[in-house]
Amino acid sequence: MLLYLGTSVFAADIYVSPTGRDTNPGTRERPLASFAAAQAAVRREAGRSSGPINVWFRAGTYYLPETVVFTPSDSGSERTPVSFAAQPGETVVISGAVRLRLKWTPFRDGIMKARVPAGLRTDQIFVNGERQHMARYPNYDPTARYFDGWSPDAFSKERAARWKDPRGGFIHAMHPNMWGDVHYVITGKDKDGNLAFEGGWQNNRPKGMHRERRFVENIFEELDSPGEWFLDEKQSVLYFYPPKGLHLARARIEAVRLRHLIEFRGTAGNPVKWMRLRGFTFRHTARTFMDNREPLLRSDWTIYRGGAIFLTGTEDVTIEDCFLDQTGGNAIFVNMYNRRAAIRGCHIARAGANGVGFVGDPKAVRSPLFEYGERLSLGDIDRAPGPETNNYPADCLVEDSLIYQTGRFEKQTAPVQISMSQGITVRHCSIYDVPRAGINISEGTWGGHVIENCDIFDTVKETGDHGSFNSWGRDRYWGLKDVDLNAIMAGDLRDLPLLDAVKPVVLRNNRWRCDHGWDIDLDDGSSNYRIYNNLCLNGGLKLREGFHRVVENNIIVNNSFHPHVWYRDSRDVFRRNIVFMPYRPIKTNQPWGDECDFNLLHTPGKTDPAPAAVLQRQSGLDRHSLEADALFVNALEGDFRVKHGSPAPKLGFQNFPMDQFGVQNPKLKAIARKPVIPGVDTPPAATLRSNRDSRIAFWLGANVRNLVGLGEMSAAGLPGETGVIVLDVPIGSAAATAGLRKGDVILRVNGSDTATLADLLRLSGAAGPRSKLSISRQQRELVIEFDGPL
Repeated sequence: MLLYLGTSVFAADIYVSPTGRDTNPGTRERPLASFAAAQAAVRREAGRSSGPINVWFRAGTYYLPETVVFTPSDSGSERTPVSFAAQPGETVVISGAVRLRLKWTPFRDGIMKARVPAGLRTDQIFVNGERQHMARYPNYDPTARYFDGWSPDAFSKERAARWKDPRGGFIHAMHPNMWGDVHYVITGKDKDGNLAFEGGWQNNRPKGMHRERRFVENIFEELDSPGEWFLDEKQSVLYFYPPKGLHLARARIEAVRLRHLIEFRGTAGNPVKWMRLRGFTFRHTARTFMDNREPLLRSDWTIYRGGAIFLTGTEDVTIEDCFLDQTGGNAIFVNMYNRRAAIRGCHIARAGANGVGFVGDPKAVRSPLFEYGERLSLGDIDRAPGPETNNYPADCLVEDSLIYQTGRFEKQTAPVQISMSQGITVRHCSIYDVPRAGINISEGTWGGHVIENCDIFDTVKETGDHGSFNSWGRDRYWGLKDVDLNAIMAGDLRDLPLLDAVKPVVLRNNRWRCDHGWDIDLDDGSSNYRIYNNLCLNGGLKLREGFHRVVENNIIVNNSFHPHVWYRDSRDVFRRNIVFMPYRPIKTNQPWGDECDFNLLHTPGKTDPAPAAVLQRQSGLDRHSLEADALFVNALEGDFRVKHGSPAPKLGFQNFPMDQFGVQNPKLKAIARKPVIPGVDTPPAATLRSNRDSRIAFWLGANVRNLVGLGEMSAAGLPGETGVIVLDVPIGSAAATAGLRKGDVILRVNGSDTATLADLLRLSGAAGPRSKLSISRQQRELVIEFDGPL
């Protein structure tokens, strides 16, 4: 149908309905029936229309027989954009599943069974729109912190003895250091009854499995709990234990088939342009954890390049007002060359992996390295700044979107993940209930990102050593074998930290809360950041290594500033901030950066400002910083603006809005959660609390004590507060003879754990004339041998 819109401008409207026919002309009265037919109609119309082309889908579920692939042939233009949209006010579901119409019969113990079409394979079953659980051990428990249920004996030899044929089952386990997770597929049993399996490639710092936090699924003999299912592919029989109250005969049963629902596939030279998806619900895509194996430079991540909606080689493509519900892997993945892609007003919930991922091409990176321990010499690196090619996402947007409960199957994920990209803006998003970071930037390539007016909380719920915002900066300058990074700013190598991080990353006007890590965590060399007007509600703000960070005009509630392992001339700035307790430095050198001053140490009830002597002693700076009551407007209700008469404005602090965090879209705002506002007189934040004894002991001529707190745990790269840290190693001491160094953490003596100082002293007394010490040094485990009594 052509509609006259004005002088010589015509818009084409094409209609699709579940009750239509693909032989129809696509009018409102005689609609088409399928996405494929609509795509063909748009291509026919493209040459005739001089205005927008709109495809309107009527209410219903559209089961895709195969992934819809848009190519440059489907492109619109700025004058004639192409839109595929749900009819306003109607629910249109685009599904990668097949609906099963089954005849159920009893099996045993409340379990039902039904024959399914021959050849059916699926990794997810949905009943009345809700994803069910594969038969698993231990059973699903939504109150369990890890994996919704875990057990150390998940695949013990004794447990596996119950399983007749576990091939095709899965083992899921946390990383030993709690840096995400790993996954394996069971391939059988050996002659002794031990399981055989393969996998574990889903983490870029592999160390095997956590010894306790693990579970198995897709095991027939573990089908013993309501909501669990198992598909016998050989016999084409589906077994299901229906929850109480479910009328199975009337239930809608759907089996997932497709990995991707919609793909936009072009190239930098011939992109897909000016297309829009609007108002759809996207549901039912396969899990991809076993294909998540590509390393992202020297970050801790691997990635699977795919998603329910997949963009590669596009310009000006928009995904708007869509609901991506319970996707098995990534919800939206923006891959390689893309320009001005916009995700706006979207609702993303319960994705198996990432919410929205932006990932460029490693070949666009100069002198790339891919494993944490890899190092180059100065002469080996390309000294040209910026990317080598244009094959990466740039100038893209995630705006006014609600994203929560991502990472259902993959824990080393984020609602927004950015890697090898430039100029990504994340604005007015509400993000929460996730296993790791809310927003993660994997490295400095190539900066220019803006994170603003977001509300991000309830993060790092299943992992450790992370933050609501997390970044790494393991760029080409980081860890150069023959360069002293403590001295580069004084010489002709001062450009090194900005070779990849060519544009600053801005974090502004956000609200953060992390109860299991830092609110803002800039790790391992993250450089070129501007962080201002952020309200941090619990976990504090951490900067580790890196250069050129300016942190000002932030409020850090019930916590403080955590400088970790700084270079001597970092050019960092920390000024005009309000902190609630003294700084928390780890391995820093005075003075701290270019400037650390004009900060206010909030002390409730202290009405007479005084010099912040404790801050001055810590930083070697803070000459003008004060200690006093900040006089907040209404802290208990989350309004941390300061009143007239507060000492903070005299230090240069300026109030910023407290009512503009998170989604603004009325429909999404009505359902979005908000973080818990902490009391300002409560005990120190969880990130600072520790029950460990911090007393120092003399051992082998060195001072040692228990490793205490999240900061020391993070600096050492350990999964928890465990081990004994070496505080100093005097020359000539027995500790020095043994090869110990300052900062080493002693983990074991002759194979026995030294979780505490008491363990170390006890095991030392029982050791023989020759001992093996297992230690953590610079986040690597080493074994050193010692001759002589401990």
